[in-house]
Amino acid sequence: MTTLSLASDHAGLPLKLALKAALEAEGHTVNDLGTDSAESVDYPDFARKVAEAVASGQAPFGILVCGTGIGMAMTANRHPGIRAAVLHDTTEARLTRAHNDANVACFGARTIGAETALDALRVFLATPHEGGRHARRVAKIDQPAG
Repeated sequence: MTTLSLASDHAGLPLKLALKAALEAEGHTVNDLGTDSAESVDYPDFARKVAEAVASGQAPFGILVCGTGIGMAMTANRHPGIRAAVLHDTTEARLTRAHNDANVACFGARTIGAETALDALRVFLATPHEGGRHARRVAKIDQPAG
């Protein structure tokens, strides 16, 4: 199975814990990078931890959860080599891996249920990048603007 880095803010904590339990039950190693409490925290602090873990090779994939998933994705995507996507279903999960070689799955605890998020996450982890014409496009993501 796979080693995964996982984090959430306070709004995402219940969904993060549900995903973690399911992933560990399936045999994955989950590095939980916080938060561990419902006390208000700043989501960028936790998005950075997961982005750094994935970018450094500590884990091939990251999982981030906040209220909508959007703030986590925005923060994670500021790191070179990170391709984070907010997922709402299995179709998005499959396509973002196959076409965009996404390496961080983001979920909104206020916008998706635990079962749907887990289904999407399973598809995300199982789908390989197709390469080919998509590899050329993915290579352009980290190129400087201009």
